[in-house]
Amino acid sequence: MRSFLCGLLAAGSILAQNSFTPGTKPFIAYDAPILALTHVRVIDGTGAVAAPDQTIVIDHGRIASTGPAATVRLPGSALVLDLTGQTAIPGLVGMHEHLFYPSMPGVPLYSEHAFSFPRLYLASGVTTARTAGTLEPATDLNVKKLIDAGRMPGPKMLITVGYIEGPGSFAVQMPELKTAGDGRRFVEYWASQGAHSFKAYMNISRAALQSAIQAAHERGLQVTGHLCSVGFHEAAALGIDNLEHGIITDVEYLPGKQPDLCIPGPLADQLARLDPQEKTMQSIIKDLVAHNVAVTSTLAVFEVAPPLQPRFLDALAPHAALNYLAARDQLSATSRRTSALRVQKEAAFERAFVAAGGLLVAGCDPTGNGSAMAGFGDQRNIELLVEGGFTPLEAIHIATLNGARLLKQDVQIGSIAVGKAADLVVLDGDPSQRIADIEKVRLVFKDGVAYDPAKLLQSVKGRVGIH
Repeated sequence: MRSFLCGLLAAGSILAQNSFTPGTKPFIAYDAPILALTHVRVIDGTGAVAAPDQTIVIDHGRIASTGPAATVRLPGSALVLDLTGQTAIPGLVGMHEHLFYPSMPGVPLYSEHAFSFPRLYLASGVTTARTAGTLEPATDLNVKKLIDAGRMPGPKMLITVGYIEGPGSFAVQMPELKTAGDGRRFVEYWASQGAHSFKAYMNISRAALQSAIQAAHERGLQVTGHLCSVGFHEAAALGIDNLEHGIITDVEYLPGKQPDLCIPGPLADQLARLDPQEKTMQSIIKDLVAHNVAVTSTLAVFEVAPPLQPRFLDALAPHAALNYLAARDQLSATSRRTSALRVQKEAAFERAFVAAGGLLVAGCDPTGNGSAMAGFGDQRNIELLVEGGFTPLEAIHIATLNGARLLKQDVQIGSIAVGKAADLVVLDGDPSQRIADIEKVRLVFKDGVAYDPAKLLQSVKGRVGIH
């Protein structure tokens, strides 16, 4: 009887893996029930050193065994892939993702990219994506359902509905929550629709934020925030779970800051004086750590003129490419220096935060001036973490297992370990020695199914800026 039930379960798993619709099938490279990735270098996501010449056995979507290639037994029915010279890392856990992108220069509208962005994320190695806010909550929630049903390619989506915002937002697509009751009703409604978490924004009041946090926590849900009107000390005391972007969005320590009001800053001269070892900054860091508030690194969105890559321009629609290149050419020397200063100061803060015991996660935030595109920006953020002083192994740990820990999914994802979901990225080269190899994605495994990144990228060529 037991063997019969096991047979039924195995058959069910095979059927589940082969239930992909025509919208997904063209992008699948391998979907065998049992695969063996042999002679591969493994960076497991825990921060441990890279292990050479390893084998990973995947059985019906989970990691069944892993270890030195000479000692791991290969199941007779396994599809064997020889990955000599390549590296396996855990799937990236993107913690500040969006399905929208800047629309037109000078216009505060962001168009939904429900077609292209899930493909870009997956092609870049992001197997789990938390959307840190959405301007079309119903669209994002329905995209998640389509991906989960195998009807379109994309990462595992966790939808952060937002924004918990007050009057005065720069974007006309955001709500205006004025009272504590508004905050609670917003959370209650979207939680009932399937929201995974919520995001507070720059003009929210403390009263509305507090009620939203209470309502979310009553339902076992989290609240993150890109704040301005509310300071980091205040947000930590209110019970916020996560803060986006880090110290360069906090203005509580600046002259003229009034309760519940957002002021511009920090400006270039204020950034120049920012020192994570200074007493005020250390007080903020200690408070965040004491209240278990995680910080999301989004260095890539502050880099206004990153290295210009052909793949970036290929993904853009012609009009979007022209708009982007024109705006990039018009960047002043001051803008470029300020951008570099933001990245430098935020990276220093993040190092100090981690040194104090803080949980640092990472994401892309494909907004700003458009330089941080979905997926590509996640890879660039890892590179910037390394440029900012983290080791490659630390940066990969931040972008994988740390995100899983904040999501409370580290038993299932975030590292390469027996029993976990087979969410893996196979890279040409060795990112522990050359972090730029993080961009050389050959295969992306999500629940043991291998996707072809080249085909995914080809499918979105000329699409970004449209949908």
